[in-house]
Amino acid sequence: MAVLLIDVLRTYARAGKFIVHDFVVMPDHLHVILTVDESTAIEKAAQLIKGGFSYRARKELGYQGEVWQPGFTEVRIASKSSFLQHRTYVDQNPVKAGLADSPEKYPYGSAFLKMKKRKSN
Repeated sequence: MAVLLIDVLRTYARAGKFIVHDFVVMPDHLHVILTVDESTAIEKAAQLIKGGFSYRARKELGYQGEVWQPGFTEVRIASKSSFLQHRTYVDQNPVKAGLADSPEKYPYGSAFLKMKKRKSN
């Protein structure tokens, strides 16, 4: 399911709906830092992610349960220092939860994927 959720993020990012800067898929929640443009409100981006994932989870994985709680939490990032603080928070989430000893070792986050990309270049 985490791999599918990452693919949903990639699909909408490739379609130009938003820019994904960083993310981590946790066992019971998602953190994502993204930028929307004037044509896509943050509420629409959340709807695309949640609805797109729910649809594909049913269709591709046969999952019939509820996936998401209603709503989402939004934090507006207004400075480079705030962005870097939020990036660190997102990256460290699986470490704090005891799921990995470093962000790069947790396979369902952007830190892991960035490290993997660096190694392949």
